[in-house]
Amino acid sequence: MSIRMTLSTAGRILRQLVHDRRTIALVVAVPALLLVLLRYVMDSQPHIFQSVGLSMLGVFPFISMFLVTSVAMLRERTSGTLERALTTPVHKFDLICGYALAFTLAAVVQSVIASAVAYWWLDLDTDGPAWLVIVIAAANAVLGLALGLFASAFANTEFQAVQFMPAIVLPQVLLCGLIWPRDQMADWLEKISDVLPLTYAVDALGEVGSHSDATRTLWWDLAIVAGCAVAALILGAATLRRRTA
Repeated sequence: MSIRMTLSTAGRILRQLVHDRRTIALVVAVPALLLVLLRYVMDSQPHIFQSVGLSMLGVFPFISMFLVTSVAMLRERTSGTLERALTTPVHKFDLICGYALAFTLAAVVQSVIASAVAYWWLDLDTDGPAWLVIVIAAANAVLGLALGLFASAFANTEFQAVQFMPAIVLPQVLLCGLIWPRDQMADWLEKISDVLPLTYAVDALGEVGSHSDATRTLWWDLAIVAGCAVAALILGAATLRRRTA
């Protein structure tokens, strides 16, 4: 791995993002707008938003970054950019890390904006500090981009890349405890949820919502999310193809 190659790749991706207004809107604005929509859907019972809205601060970035990165990496292959890049001394892991670094910066911006909207406009209130919410939301966005990069290796078209969302993202949303308590699910579903990283992201946000200080459980949950993101990046590098079939 070369730090110079990684930074060069990250710089190229960031320049592309700056000139892609639709992607910027999806990454930066959409999660915050979805939170606003959710808050006013629950307008008659705003107290419910205090728990659901906090969890969605992790879920919305996870989904949006998965979509953006899976399609972006596939576009690199179909346009021939990836094949040309791999004829240079750049390594596959340099490319993956460059993508991850560029989109991590975007994820941090996304998390800051979404959290600011939630706290200052939508009156979200948590016992824990807001900066911890931002850290967890950003980590969850990084997890989404890592899984998106990994999933893109198995798609031949952008439509196929989007089709991976029901297979990879939606089961985690259903089983993470957001819709229904995990301890009230069928035993086999609860066991599956125990190995899904989004479960720990939602649990970490719940810890921030109910504890004034960072707990051991929170740091453990965050470590699992980060570990899964790193594992997905390594798998993404291992399965990266120069171009589609």
